[in-house]
Amino acid sequence: MRGVAIAAVLLMGCAAHSQDLANAAEQLNGLSRAVEALTERVSPSVVRITATRFGAENSDSGHTDVVLGKQQSIGSGVVIAPDGYILTNAHVVEGAQQIRVDLVSAGEQNVSEVLARARSLPVDAGIVGVFKEGDLALIKVAKTGLPALKFADYDKLRQGQVVFAFGSPQGLQNSVSMGVVSSIARQPNIDSPFLYIQTDTPINPGNSGGPLVNAAGEIVGLNTFILTSSGGSEGVGFAIPSPLLEWVSASMRKYGHVHRSSVGIGVQTITPVLARALSLRRDAGVVISDVVPGGPAEKAGMKLNDILLAVDGRRIDSVPAMMGFFFQHGGGEHVRFDVLRGDEKLNFDVVTLEQTDDADRLADMADPVKGLVAQLGVLGITVDQQIEEIMGPMRLPTGIAVVARVESSGMNWGLQVGDVIHAVNGNFVYKVEDLKAALAKLAAGNPVALLVERRGTLQYLSFEL
Repeated sequence: MRGVAIAAVLLMGCAAHSQDLANAAEQLNGLSRAVEALTERVSPSVVRITATRFGAENSDSGHTDVVLGKQQSIGSGVVIAPDGYILTNAHVVEGAQQIRVDLVSAGEQNVSEVLARARSLPVDAGIVGVFKEGDLALIKVAKTGLPALKFADYDKLRQGQVVFAFGSPQGLQNSVSMGVVSSIARQPNIDSPFLYIQTDTPINPGNSGGPLVNAAGEIVGLNTFILTSSGGSEGVGFAIPSPLLEWVSASMRKYGHVHRSSVGIGVQTITPVLARALSLRRDAGVVISDVVPGGPAEKAGMKLNDILLAVDGRRIDSVPAMMGFFFQHGGGEHVRFDVLRGDEKLNFDVVTLEQTDDADRLADMADPVKGLVAQLGVLGITVDQQIEEIMGPMRLPTGIAVVARVESSGMNWGLQVGDVIHAVNGNFVYKVEDLKAALAKLAAGNPVALLVERRGTLQYLSFEL
């Protein structure tokens, strides 16, 4: 009887162990199915970007002749609007003469369909706007109905949260890797206005511009750079957080560049050494290091070495905390600044100023009716001495400056704000009227080659009208 009892206990133990294994397997299967579903939902919103540019090639022949060769770089991007808007890194498309995008269509996960999607033809894309300071660019393809991803709530991001990196590492399109958030905020240097999300998710060259998403398939950040001694992923990757992505993309989509407000101050992080040298009352926080003469802050009474405490009641304890302020406030708004001056706490009512750039000034000078070049979907202005003073020295002293894109036109020939059109199909144009007349002679489907000056370089943009 005793042997029978022992056998029964052993059988019960084996059954319990088997049940534990079955439960564990089901949990793993559940996780696997969840990741599969997430990947299936996110992948069609991620693209591979191939940027073609021309640059000097190295030569081992000993000759001193400069040879220009075609160079290609590959990065990633993410669809943020169904009508073809794609967000990526500025360094992915910088200096590109041609940008092509490989879209991923939804489909079954079998070998034949995956290989077929990898062989699909790329589509041309044009740059809508570039924010070099934050390494962001918005590009657009002439497609509609694209699956777009939403931006995640950055305030809900936590260390240890599971995240997924999508992109084209080493050019391998439609790849996904999994990891966690190592830190929700890293600052490259103490006076940088930008923060980054740190992740151990494997990220390699080619992932730049691809999304870092959460378990809900929302964009947590944009994968931007890695720290590595080997050139490959070592588990220290960085992504631009979603709030900056959202602010910048909305501004570039509306204006073609980034719109921000200003109050005429410069700020720096307070260090213990700086605090002792300036006899500041605090050895941490943010100090006003510049007050622009005649600016809103000076007019309100703010001074150099004031310690910034809060803006509109929101505590400011780091330089990046000011970044949101400049994006969230437009010109002409009243904002309260709380500062510490010596031992005295003061507050000032400051009226914000819309920060303008050359594109804004040029757009204000253009006639929205006479300057509209409908065939190209842009607003242009004839280059004269005043325009050249704003834009800076040009290779050719005449032409038509592109000062805005016409959003409703639906056209995307690759023209960017700041481009100067010098010729159409080999014939030089000197005024907006010349450009319109040259285009009016062409019928739909005719080839067009625009000689364009972009950042001091002449290049052709070719397309069929």
